[in-house]
Amino acid sequence: MSTGTLRHSERHRTDRVGWLRAAVLGANDGIVSTASLVVGVAAAASGREEILLSGVAGLVAGALSMAAGEYVSVSSQADTERADLAVERRELVESPEHELEELKAIYVARGLTPELARQVAEQLTRHDALGAHARDELGITDFGMARPLQAAVASAGTFAVGAALPLAIAIWAPMERLGLYASGASLVCLLALGALAARVGGASPWRGAARVGFWGAFAMAATALIGRLFGATVA
Repeated sequence: MSTGTLRHSERHRTDRVGWLRAAVLGANDGIVSTASLVVGVAAAASGREEILLSGVAGLVAGALSMAAGEYVSVSSQADTERADLAVERRELVESPEHELEELKAIYVARGLTPELARQVAEQLTRHDALGAHARDELGITDFGMARPLQAAVASAGTFAVGAALPLAIAIWAPMERLGLYASGASLVCLLALGALAARVGGASPWRGAARVGFWGAFAMAATALIGRLFGATVA
C-alpha cells in the first residue's frame, strides 16, 4: 500500500467536555452525598427505615437540585454566548473592515505573516464571517457551546444512578455493618468512576481515581463522625 493511500485519523475528546463534565459531577455527587447520608445516619444508631428515608430523600432532592443548578448555570453561559454573537453580528454589518483587521491581528499573533494573515481573514470572512469571529475571537465553537438541557439531564440522571448504589446496600446489608459496607462499596465505585472519567477524557486513570477517592473518603468519614457524635449526644 502506497503512502498516498494511507488515511490519517485522529481522535479528539474535546467534543465530550459538556456532557462528560455534567455526567461525572452528577455521578460523583450522587455516590458521595447519598453514601455520606447513609453512613452518617447509620453512625447515629438509627434504624433501617430512617436510613432509607434519608437516602431516598437525598436522591430525589439531589437529582432535582443538580438538574436545576446545571440548567441555570449553563443557561447563563448560553445567554452570554448569544449576547457576544449578537455584538459580533452587528459589528460585522456596521464596521466590516475593522472586523477584518481584528481577524488579521489574531492570525498574526498566532504566527502568520501579515500578508498571509490578511488572505486567511478575507477567505474566512467570505466563507463564514460570524463563525470565524466566534471561533477565533470569542473562543465559541460548535462542540463547546453551552447546552443547558443536555447538561441538566446528564447531571440528574447520573446523580440518580450514583445514589442508587448506597441505597441498594442500605436495603440488604446487615445493620451492624451497614456503614462499613456502604462506605467500602461506594469508595470502590468512586475509584472506578474517577478512573473511567479520566480515561474517557484522555488523562491518567490512576490520578483520576486518586482525586475522586480521596474526597469521597473524606466526605464519608466526616459525616460518619458527625453522625456518631450526634448519636452519642442524643443517647
